[in-house]
Amino acid sequence: MSTKDNMSAAIELLNWYDTNRRRMPWRVSPGQKPNPYHVWMSEVMLQQTTVATAGPYFKRFIARWPSVLDMARAELDEVLLGWAGLGYYARARNLHKCARVIIDKYGGQFPDNEAELLKLPGVGRYTAAAIAAIAFGRPAAVMDVNVERVMARLYSVSDPLPACKPILYNHVSDMTPTFRPGDYAQAVMDLGATVCTVRKPKCDLCPWTKRCRGKNIAEFIPLKRSKSERQTRRGIAFWITNPAGAVLLRRRPEKGLLGGMMEVPSTNWVEGALPDRKTAAMEAPLQMANWDEISGTVKHTFSHFHLELNVVTASVDGVHAVPPDCRWCQPREFEKQALPTVMRKVARLAVTNL
Repeated sequence: MSTKDNMSAAIELLNWYDTNRRRMPWRVSPGQKPNPYHVWMSEVMLQQTTVATAGPYFKRFIARWPSVLDMARAELDEVLLGWAGLGYYARARNLHKCARVIIDKYGGQFPDNEAELLKLPGVGRYTAAAIAAIAFGRPAAVMDVNVERVMARLYSVSDPLPACKPILYNHVSDMTPTFRPGDYAQAVMDLGATVCTVRKPKCDLCPWTKRCRGKNIAEFIPLKRSKSERQTRRGIAFWITNPAGAVLLRRRPEKGLLGGMMEVPSTNWVEGALPDRKTAAMEAPLQMANWDEISGTVKHTFSHFHLELNVVTASVDGVHAVPPDCRWCQPREFEKQALPTVMRKVARLAVTNL
């Protein structure tokens, strides 16, 4: 489309948005200035997470840590505990780290442009563009999965994702107006989420229906490369108790899956059959004479694999030295520990059966 057409399209969409905008905890009313801290927090939470799921977490985080300074002063364990259940825990670690960088390097003020925002921990191209546009009114090309879908249909881009992302990004960049860029970015996302949906798009309600080149084949666009089937990994979790009834927990390494979270110690998670008892015993955090198996299997699905964990239990007598990354914890205190969902499933199975 020409520059004139792009401007007309932006006006059409903004008029639609002024009437149909979604209400969200982090969005301000028309005419109000967005809080960069709120925008940043919401965008980090919305990575790989739906609006419905992120909303309650956002409210709790803002209530507990009302400013970026409060977040920077928080203990990482507190942030991880608050994040538990939201998944993709690297986001929580980067959230905490980023807050400290903003305080230490930027005097507590968020950078107002994409180039500086991209230097922050956990901030990629999409997040930087979203913060720049929504919080600071910078014309920035904001492209999430909803925007990809809208652009693919609007321009009838038949190449499959992710190969066509550069083409779609160019369309987003060309169409982003210099006026109300934050509202425009949110408008395209809302359009994709509520009208130009994955299945059964409501083309008759779309403000761009007359412009759309792909509306007749909308349900087939964008094409996506077929995903490989998730593999199943298996392991054995060790439920170890002491005479006081406390359970041994272990902190996972900072980097990697569930980094920095607490866990019920387990063997490595590997594809194929469960490790045999001898192999598993060698990976236990404490060497015990006897292990009893708990009936049942814990099943959990991550983004790229399924996990099945069997649970074995043993008890130590008296005082027992534990590895430095481990600690004893009473089950009633688990709610205060940064245990991811899969480990809470392990705990429920063990407590129920024992």
